[in-house]
Amino acid sequence: MNILVAGGAGYIGSHTCAALLNAGQTVIVVDNLLRSRKENIHGIEQLSGQGIIFYQVDATDQEALNSIFERHRIDAVIHLAGFKTVVESIRRPLYYYYNNLLTTITLSQACLKYGVNKFIFSSSASVYGQNPVPFTENMAICRANNPYGESKIMSEKILIDIARNKPSFSLIIFRYFNPIGAHESGLIGDNTSLPENSLIGNVIKIALTKNSKLIIYGNDYPSHDGTAVRDFVHVCDLAEAHAMALLKMPKLTGINIYNLGTGKGISILQLVAAFEDANDIIIPYEFRSRRPGDLDICYADPSKARFELNWQAKRGLHDMVRDSWVVAKKQNC
Repeated sequence: MNILVAGGAGYIGSHTCAALLNAGQTVIVVDNLLRSRKENIHGIEQLSGQGIIFYQVDATDQEALNSIFERHRIDAVIHLAGFKTVVESIRRPLYYYYNNLLTTITLSQACLKYGVNKFIFSSSASVYGQNPVPFTENMAICRANNPYGESKIMSEKILIDIARNKPSFSLIIFRYFNPIGAHESGLIGDNTSLPENSLIGNVIKIALTKNSKLIIYGNDYPSHDGTAVRDFVHVCDLAEAHAMALLKMPKLTGINIYNLGTGKGISILQLVAAFEDANDIIIPYEFRSRRPGDLDICYADPSKARFELNWQAKRGLHDMVRDSWVVAKKQNC
């Protein structure tokens, strides 16, 4: 199949493209490179030994998208073109709503216009809000704690309404938990240049510079060590879910929602300790007050994906933090 991956030069996008190519799919990438790396495209091609069709196009540009859909027979779309930083979304809410909602609308419109009926959307565990853990797909969606999460809720609603109105539109919504890690080759990885981009990104910056401390926001959470708890999942496991879902899509009609996580809660201090142990590096840290928009505890019930897609996370926390450091060293050598 010909798969259009919007945001395919980004962190999750590049790993997803590599998994798709490994599964024998043809990949067409649309990415504006604003939050991604052109080097990831070259890395994917090195890994797979195959070329990628790449368009440096903003997915909010309907006219540019239409021209791509006219040029290629596209069988499915994977939408990974959303902005993803919670703290930034609080500071710049309109920026997030504009990009994250408009990309969903423009990609959907192109699909409807050109008869593409397979759509995979990258959503987030943020949509669960303050629900009790573990989060399950049948929970009522709560108001999110931040504009990033709200943009995912709104995008889900848009796509679900389209699928309800058009029975032939096969929709998969993946609710990601906390992806970290990188391909073990070090050829593709995250863009850690953005401030407050992610916990692991900040850990890596401390490890690279060796002259500052990691700021941990909050040590009064209801966890065993007082720090927030998250479900960290290896990005390669996450990427493989997309390839597996495409194989199942002919039998998955209508609306299908899946959690992608390990089902295990890991505290911030546990992740820091794992990074230190796996990479023989000390990460100094200090505590500050909680940030607005951060959940206390967040982890998945991933059993639905296991039963229906035959997917489950295979890589452990040691693999995640080791592989994150491998690609960071390679990018900064």
